[in-house]
Amino acid sequence: MIRAAIITLSDKGARGEREDESGRVIRDMVASIGASIEDYMILPDEKEQIVNTLKRLCDAAAVDLIITTGGTGVAPRDVTPEATREVIHRDLPGMAEAMRAESMKKTPHAMISRAVAGIRNQTLIINLPGSPRAVRENLAVVLPAISHTIEKMKGDPSDCARA
Repeated sequence: MIRAAIITLSDKGARGEREDESGRVIRDMVASIGASIEDYMILPDEKEQIVNTLKRLCDAAAVDLIITTGGTGVAPRDVTPEATREVIHRDLPGMAEAMRAESMKKTPHAMISRAVAGIRNQTLIINLPGSPRAVRENLAVVLPAISHTIEKMKGDPSDCARA
């Protein structure tokens, strides 16, 4: 069982001015890999609060997976990638590259996504864009690799190659 947390990063969402459709999409999609949502929250786009929350979830709550949605663009308050980079110990650029490559097939705006993915201790953190459609499209790209990534992070010694 994968223990997961979802963090929606939105000033309007945190003030109750916007419904969190993206968080719901994530919840539905990660259920397909047997993930249990252990924590869910909506936070404002405040870097220190994001950093502290990511650290708490990785270190104290010890969840296996944190998926964030929102704050990955170029607007002045989009600080999710910076917060994530401050927290992770190991970068997983292939996940972010794969999401951007697939998104570029649908919109040229994908090239301004600054989403990152990485590992802190034994927790995989993946940044997703904020819109429900972009969440669905991006998460679909990395979802098949999440279980394997978590198994490897936790020390699974089996070979990665498929027969």
